[in-house]
Amino acid sequence: MKLALIDWLVVLIYLIGIASIGLYVSRGQRTVRKFFTADRSIPSWAVGFTLMATIVGSGTFVGHTGTAYGKGMILFLPHMLLPLVLMIVALWIVPFYRHVVQMSAYEFVGRRFGLASRIYTSLGFLADRTFDLGVTLLTTSIALYVFTGWEPIYVIIGTGLFTLVYTMIGGITAVAWTNVAQGIILSGGAVVILVRVLFAPEIGDPVGIVKSSWEAGRYTFGSWEFSWRMLFDRETTTIWIFFFAYFIQWSRRYITDQHIVQNYLIAKSDKAASHGAFMGALSCLPIFFAFMFIGGSFYGFFDLLPGDPGPLKADEVMPYFLAHYIPNGVLGLILAAILAAAMSSVSADLNSIATVLTTDYFGNIFPNVKEKTRLIFGRLMVLVGGLSASTIAILLIPQDESVPLMQRAITIATIISGGTLGLFCLGFLTRRATRTGVYCGIVACVLFTSWALLSQPNDNGRIVDFGFNWEMNPMLIGVFGHFVLFGVGYLTSRLFGGYRPDNVEELTIHQVKVLKQMNDGSGN
Repeated sequence: MKLALIDWLVVLIYLIGIASIGLYVSRGQRTVRKFFTADRSIPSWAVGFTLMATIVGSGTFVGHTGTAYGKGMILFLPHMLLPLVLMIVALWIVPFYRHVVQMSAYEFVGRRFGLASRIYTSLGFLADRTFDLGVTLLTTSIALYVFTGWEPIYVIIGTGLFTLVYTMIGGITAVAWTNVAQGIILSGGAVVILVRVLFAPEIGDPVGIVKSSWEAGRYTFGSWEFSWRMLFDRETTTIWIFFFAYFIQWSRRYITDQHIVQNYLIAKSDKAASHGAFMGALSCLPIFFAFMFIGGSFYGFFDLLPGDPGPLKADEVMPYFLAHYIPNGVLGLILAAILAAAMSSVSADLNSIATVLTTDYFGNIFPNVKEKTRLIFGRLMVLVGGLSASTIAILLIPQDESVPLMQRAITIATIISGGTLGLFCLGFLTRRATRTGVYCGIVACVLFTSWALLSQPNDNGRIVDFGFNWEMNPMLIGVFGHFVLFGVGYLTSRLFGGYRPDNVEELTIHQVKVLKQMNDGSGN
């Protein structure tokens, strides 16, 4: 089905609406603090919406449905860990950050362990976010290519360009309020698609669709095998591996990633930030479930539909279904929802990348530069981040569909995170960790990750055969990296000592009780 005039009108109305919101709230963006933290003025419900919209993204539209269509709902149960992680974050991490840092999470690392550690963690974040931005733009281009026939490179550039403009002009305030609108549109799109696939008039049997998908294992949560062998199974990732990897991934994201931490800093108060974090996590769960249930139901739909076996590639099932079975008018609404999912993630990531480059790098190199110059630099870094992510998206266009896009993305993301969660935990949880210990931990983590990446088996053999090679599931490489950094860092700190700041007590999680007492006393 081709896009009709009414579809283009719906998309145009959406784009005009988002641009209007971005321009309206961009007034008064004259300081770096306003541009990157909105002067801590955003209410809790808006923080929750912007977190939800940031986390879900277009990868959920295409990637999660593709995974469920091909392998079942193997990614859903690990998402249930999100409220647990957020409970810890809301109680301990949010108030800590709001009193210890101004704009960047890596300010804490610099105060605790020095400039080199701050650079290491911020570089890890920049690499991870740029890659994730590339995945977001890629999944969006897959969907839009089906509708328009445009080459993916033009779709990637076009999608990113519009988001760049309002993010550069309006800063985090524009990101937050446009994300509220985009989160609502995204949720509505999920409901429309779910109703269409289950109550398909071509089949007229919603129970039959569900039954077919169930019997084919598309509603299952994966293998529950719990054994030593599961660690070495590279073909089937068990639910326990997903649990382990996702718990670390969620913890890393909500504790160390600037694009999430920044949402804690824009809230009006500590309580508003904590409530917003909870709201964001809880609102994500039904959306994740809906899209994975839709993906699983696609199997039953095409199984019972005469004359159409469905797409050959799992990651194309959502755009294929939308292009062939969604009527005009509604199709424009769904396309707007896909754009909303992409833009909400892209805008938040671009703003956080610019925050890190401006605060952790430009601000350190040129500490006495004028405020106006810093603001101009921050806006330019939004542009740089967008161009870098577009390049990554083009390079990520899939060639081998044996591994779904989202599973490849999770594996790569856990690897390039560089043990940052282990480093942050050293700073948060221990008073004894020293700068020397952290440096040793970083070196050990880099050596471990390099060895595992080079020696793991692949279709073309190993890059390097060390004799003693990595044989476990590749999703565990990045996960173990955090433990290597923490373990080596703590052990060498105890053995060799090293520099610790005089106010180390104020830079650990033990200070949170004091901060809460201060917060209660001030009424914040």
